[in-house]
Amino acid sequence: MEKKTVYVSEFDFDRLYGLVEAISPNARDKNHLLQLKEELEQGEVIPPEEIPGDVITMNTRFRLQDLDSKALSDYTLVFPHQADISKNKISILAPIGVALIGCKVGDTVTWKTQHGEKGYTIIEILYQPEAAGDFHL
Repeated sequence: MEKKTVYVSEFDFDRLYGLVEAISPNARDKNHLLQLKEELEQGEVIPPEEIPGDVITMNTRFRLQDLDSKALSDYTLVFPHQADISKNKISILAPIGVALIGCKVGDTVTWKTQHGEKGYTIIEILYQPEAAGDFHL
């Protein structure tokens, strides 16, 4: 699969890179942290007001379609302390969170699970802080 350009706002980059640097190298999420660090370092960091409205940033609410079942689900990408799967809030440190950051509507994301590979297509952005002018989120 061709590697897509990952867009990250300067604000998200600073907070996420700080998160990556602050967590112990022996942390349970070490592999996800390394993947997140790689995504951040390879991404295109731009001012929040220049983030395209179809890109998943932190605190973005979006709709995904499961590649296998075709079921639609709405989620929000959040920081680890805000994660709550019962409220469809996905941690940036979850494998799906790392896969989704910086992707845009129409992209397909896949990641490995203990049961094999899982994949979703990003169908729609329901709320994006940058597009709404909520640059403090």
